[in-house]
Amino acid sequence: MKCLTNIILTIALLAAVDFSQSLVEKKPADAPSTSPAETNPRYVSKKEPVRIPKLTAPPIIDGLLNDAVWNDAALFGDFLETSPGDNVTPTHPTEFMMAYDSKNLYMAFKIKQDRNTIRATVARRDNIFNDDYVLVYIDTFNDQRQAYVIFFNPLGIQADGTYTEGRGEDYSVDLVMESKGVLTDDGFTIEAAIPFKSLRYEAGKDKKWGLHIFRRVKYKNNEYNSWMPDDRSINGTLNQAGLITGLEGIETTRQLEINPSITVSESGRRSRFTFDNNPSGRFVNDGVKGEFGLTAKFGLTPTTTLDFAYNPDFAQVEADAAISTANLRFPVFFPEKRPFFLERIDIFQSGMNVVNTRAIVDPDIAAKLTGRRGKNTFGLIYASDNGTPGNLSKDDRQALLNCIAERNDPSGEFCDNERIAGQNAEIGVLRLKRDIGRDHNLGIFATTYNFVDKHNHTAGLDGRFKLNPKIVTEFQVLGTHTRAFFYDPNTDSVNYRAGNGLGYRAYLERSGRNLYMNFLAQGRSPDYRAEVGFTNRYDTNYLGSYIQYETDRDAKKSIVSKRMWNETNISYDWKGRSQYFITNTRGQLALQRQTFVGANLQWGFERVYENEFGPIRSPFQRGAFAGTSGERGAKFTAVQSFIESTPTKQWYVNVFMDYTWGIMEYDFGASPDFPRVSQAFVDYQEQCGATPELCLPHPPKPPAIQVPGLDPGPGDQLTIESTIRYQPTTAFQTQLNYTKRRLVRHDTGLVAFDDNLFSSRSIYQFTRNTFARLRLDYSTLNRRVRPQLVFGWTPNPGTAFYVGYNDDIGYNSYNPYIRPVVQESGFRSNGRTFFIKASYLFRKSF
Repeated sequence: MKCLTNIILTIALLAAVDFSQSLVEKKPADAPSTSPAETNPRYVSKKEPVRIPKLTAPPIIDGLLNDAVWNDAALFGDFLETSPGDNVTPTHPTEFMMAYDSKNLYMAFKIKQDRNTIRATVARRDNIFNDDYVLVYIDTFNDQRQAYVIFFNPLGIQADGTYTEGRGEDYSVDLVMESKGVLTDDGFTIEAAIPFKSLRYEAGKDKKWGLHIFRRVKYKNNEYNSWMPDDRSINGTLNQAGLITGLEGIETTRQLEINPSITVSESGRRSRFTFDNNPSGRFVNDGVKGEFGLTAKFGLTPTTTLDFAYNPDFAQVEADAAISTANLRFPVFFPEKRPFFLERIDIFQSGMNVVNTRAIVDPDIAAKLTGRRGKNTFGLIYASDNGTPGNLSKDDRQALLNCIAERNDPSGEFCDNERIAGQNAEIGVLRLKRDIGRDHNLGIFATTYNFVDKHNHTAGLDGRFKLNPKIVTEFQVLGTHTRAFFYDPNTDSVNYRAGNGLGYRAYLERSGRNLYMNFLAQGRSPDYRAEVGFTNRYDTNYLGSYIQYETDRDAKKSIVSKRMWNETNISYDWKGRSQYFITNTRGQLALQRQTFVGANLQWGFERVYENEFGPIRSPFQRGAFAGTSGERGAKFTAVQSFIESTPTKQWYVNVFMDYTWGIMEYDFGASPDFPRVSQAFVDYQEQCGATPELCLPHPPKPPAIQVPGLDPGPGDQLTIESTIRYQPTTAFQTQLNYTKRRLVRHDTGLVAFDDNLFSSRSIYQFTRNTFARLRLDYSTLNRRVRPQLVFGWTPNPGTAFYVGYNDDIGYNSYNPYIRPVVQESGFRSNGRTFFIKASYLFRKSF
C-alpha cells in the first residue's frame, strides 16, 4: 500500500510538472520548424511516403557510385543539423540514394567534407564509433517500436544492430550484407547491398517502412545530421521517421543457415593433487582436445526464425572486462557475447532482467524460436545447460573419486558433489508481446529452471504505454515459485522448502526539449528468485527519481550547452526498514572539441542488518555481527569530478575522481595483503598475539576467544577511473584503463584495501576482416596478470578463424592451497590455454 501511494503521488506530481512546463517550455523564437520542409526539387519529399524504384540491373558494390543505375534511385537530401544545432543547416551537405530489386535493398551515400577533417580507420565490424559514420534506421514493420540500425564508416566498414524504442541501440545483430566506401578529394562515397533474406519484414503492395537517415561529423563537435527534422519536445525517435513504400515483387525464400565450428585447445592448470603430497600443488598440462559446435537457423517465414545450437561457446575469444570487486556485496552483471543468444535478445529483455542468457552458462544443446505475426511478437528458448555446479573442475572430480574410493559403505552418506556431478540444468523461457494501438503493448513472461533439487518457475505481465507525445509509462509484475535450499538466519540453518516471491516495477518517463525526468518504483520480496534472470538483491524496495535540465545547444559558442541533474533514490526491505538513501546533484558543461567537464555532490546513508550476512543473535546463538547490536549504519558524503575529451583524431581522454567520506566497509577482508581491519578483529588479533593458547581450539570445546563476527563500519574511499586511447594510424589503436580504489576505516585508521587495476587493449587491423589483439590485465590486490593474445579473421558474420592464447599468472602472489597463507616469489602460472577456433557459415535458400 505504501508503494502504491508513492506511485499515485508520483503520477500526480508528473502531471502537474508537465502542465507547468507546457506553459513555460517553448522553443526559442529563432528555432527552425520541426515540420518537414521542401527546399530542393531534386530530392524526394519528406511529407509523403517515398516510392523506392525497382532496378532491372544491380549496381557493382565498389563505393565509386559510377553505375548508371544510381540515376534511377530515389535521391534524399536537404539534411538538417539536429545536434548540437536544432534543425539548422548542417556544416556539410549529404545525399543518400536508395533502390531495390527482387533480392537486395541498395543504398548509397555521397558525402561532401574536407578530406583532412574526415575520421576513418580500418576498424573491426561494430567498432567504428570513433570514426565519422553514416547510418540508417529501417523500421521494416512500420510499427514505430523497433528498427534495424545499419552504420558505415567512410571506408564502408559496417556496424549493425537494432533500435528499440525506449531501450536504445543493441549491436548484437550481425546482418550478412556487402558494402564498400571510398575516400574522395572532397569527401567520401559509400555503396551497400542488403539481402532481403537477412531481414525480417513485411512487404508488398501499399506496405510502408519507416526510415531515418543520419550522419555523424566527429571533428565538428560531434555534429549529428538527419534527413527528417527532430522535435526535441517529443518522446521517441521512430515516431519521427519518414516513410518509404513501393517494395513489391520481392523474392520470398526460406533461408537455412548452418554454422559449424571446431575448437582445438591445449590447457595447463594448477592442481592441488600431487604424487608426493606437496602442499604447494603442481602444474598439470592437459592433453590436446577438440570440441565441435553447431548452430543452425531456419527462416520459417520472413518474420519467424527457428535457431538450434549444439555446444555454442565463444568464451576464449573475448573475455569479460576486469573489475575491482573489493567490498562488493552483490553480484556484478556481465553482458551476453555469444552470437546464438545475442540474436533477437531484445525480445527477452525487460526492466527486471527476468531473462539473462548469461545464466545459461555452457549449454549442450539449445533451441530458440522468435518471430512476429501481425501485432504479436513471441520468443521461446530451451537449453540443457552443462555449466551448472554439476560440471566439476578436474580437481573437484578427482576429490570426488578419492572420496568414493575411500568410502567403506556405498549406501552411506554422499560425498561432496556426488549428487550433482554430471547433472545438467533444464531451462525454458516463454515470451509473448502484443501491440495495442500505435504506441502501447502488453506482454507476458514465463521461465523455468530445474537442476537436481533446485526448481524455480516465474510468470509475469509487463506493458508499455505512451500517454502523450512526452510521457511514457512501463510496468512489470512477476510471481516466482521456488523449491530449493533457503538459508534461515533465525536458526542459522539451510532448509529445503518451497518459497513464493513477488517482484514489481513501475516506471514513468517525461521527455521535453530542455527538461527530462523519470521515476522508478521497483521491488523484490525475500523469497523472490529468478534463476534464469539476473537479480542483484532480494528483500528490497526501491524508489528513485531523475530530473535533468539542459540548455539549448549552440555549436558556435565556447560552451556548447549546460546540463544539471539530480538523482535521488531510497530503498527499504519488506519489513519497512531503511536500507539505503542517496541524492546526487551534478552539473556538466559541453565545450568545443567534444570536451565535457563536470562535478557533483552526493550524500546519503546506508544501513545493514545481520540477517543479510548470517545468523540473527538470540539466547541460543551468536549473531553475524560483533558487539551488542544487530545493525550498523553509516552516513556518507561524496565529491566527484570528471573530464572527457577528444581533442584530436588520435587522442581520447576520460578521467573520473571520487572521494567519499563515511562509506560503509563490510569487514570482509579483501586479500591476504588486506585482512579484516575492523576494531573487533584488531582487538581479537591483539589478544591472540598476547595469549595464543586462548585462541586455539580444545576439542570438543571451542577456543576461549572466538573469531569475532563481522563489524561493518564507515571509512573514507578514494576512487579514480581513467581511460586514455591513442590511435597513431588508421590501423592501430591502443587503450589504457586505470582504476584505483582505496578505503581506510574510521575506527582503526587501517587500510581495508588498496586495489590498482591496470587494463591495456591494443589492436592492429591488417584489413577490415583481419586483426591482432593484445589484452593485458593486472590487479595489485590479487597480484595476478592476465594476458590474452588473439589473431582473428572474420570475413562475414558466422565465418571466422581465431588463434589465441590466454594466461593467468600470479606475481609474488599467495599459494592457493597452503593455510595459513604463504607468499610465492616471482611469476607462477595458475592456468593457461592455447586455442584455435574456426567456423564457417553455409546459407541455402528454398
